[in-house]
Amino acid sequence: MTSIHFHSPDGTVRVVEGRDGQTVMEVATANGISEIEADCGGACACATCHVVVEEGLADRLPAPSVLEKDMLDFVAEPTPTSRLSCQLRIEPSLDGLILHLPSRQT
Repeated sequence: MTSIHFHSPDGTVRVVEGRDGQTVMEVATANGISEIEADCGGACACATCHVVVEEGLADRLPAPSVLEKDMLDFVAEPTPTSRLSCQLRIEPSLDGLILHLPSRQT
């Protein structure tokens, strides 16, 4: 299992475990991370699963696709390490990944 650390705007940190192949969005919603709305269910069509990857850890992730980059234009508070959690697949190299949850989704 791979541990993903979700940091809420209020300072709460929740660590959840995911299986290889799941998306970070699936793991978040299955574990009650309410800041991940996931309105489109993971179709990369709404940007309501926006997360901000901890500085220095973004290079552990594959580059975003053109579609993901386009959807990131719609997030409320974009950063250089913004990603859509529906596009991040769990794999062992992501163990300990730190994701910051925005104060609001789009």
